[in-house]
Amino acid sequence: MMDSTVTTSGQPLGMSHRPSAMGELFSRLDGENRPAFIGYLPYGFPDPQTSLEAFRIMVENGVDAVEIGLPYSDPVMDGPVIQAAAQTAIESGERMSGVFDAVRVVAAAGAVPLVMSYWNLIMNYGVERFADDFEHAGGAGLITPDLIPDEADEWVEASQRHGLDRIFLVSPDSTDDRLALAAHASRGFVYAASRMGVTGERATLSSSPERLVERTRQSGAERVCVGIGVSTASQAAQVGGYADGVIVGSALVHTLFDADGGKVGVAPDRLDRLARTTRDIARGVRSARS
Repeated sequence: MMDSTVTTSGQPLGMSHRPSAMGELFSRLDGENRPAFIGYLPYGFPDPQTSLEAFRIMVENGVDAVEIGLPYSDPVMDGPVIQAAAQTAIESGERMSGVFDAVRVVAAAGAVPLVMSYWNLIMNYGVERFADDFEHAGGAGLITPDLIPDEADEWVEASQRHGLDRIFLVSPDSTDDRLALAAHASRGFVYAASRMGVTGERATLSSSPERLVERTRQSGAERVCVGIGVSTASQAAQVGGYADGVIVGSALVHTLFDADGGKVGVAPDRLDRLARTTRDIARGVRSARS
């Protein structure tokens, strides 16, 4: 078996000096006095080719960074909309190699490509192999909702070798010690889940995410982005007023479903709906600090 700490020629792999892609994005947006708009869609939904077009449309309509979801058959954090989309993607034949195609599409469109994945999928693929393939596809960082910093040594080392951002999650129930651990281990930003529970659209947001952002910064995080439940332009503006980035998932995924929640094919109007919703939320994000 090949040692993952050496190159194919047997030389040790050093640490990458590649700067954080999300860090560079935040610095640029600081000059514009606005937060980042981070949009999520699962790769392969409603089918692999259409999902690539959907990623491009998101970027063209105002998304600054894209969370490319790696569909998983046994999710622990995803709500019903994203679960249904992930199942459709799996049935449509999504493969890891296609995820790297999505990374290339997002990078070519001008946004920062992130991948959001349950850790078991990365382990099965091979941590070093994933980091290498992800870097060469133009990827920037990995969001790992079920991987805690205490158990992330292999990923920390691989991400350092390949110059990739590490995004760990915190929640309103996180202790100060856990917040400090996530802040120290993360690179790029810390993902602040606005509430405990699964993803999904919400009519209102509580005050807990604002307090969580404050606590996470006090624990040492330089950048904190908020997700889970953000689904409208007004909510995006509210969150963007105190967070470095606004993360939207279910509201975008929802646009690609039929009105009755059924599966959807390549109907152009579904992509038009995605474009309209993305533009609307982007306006909210951009108005957050005006």
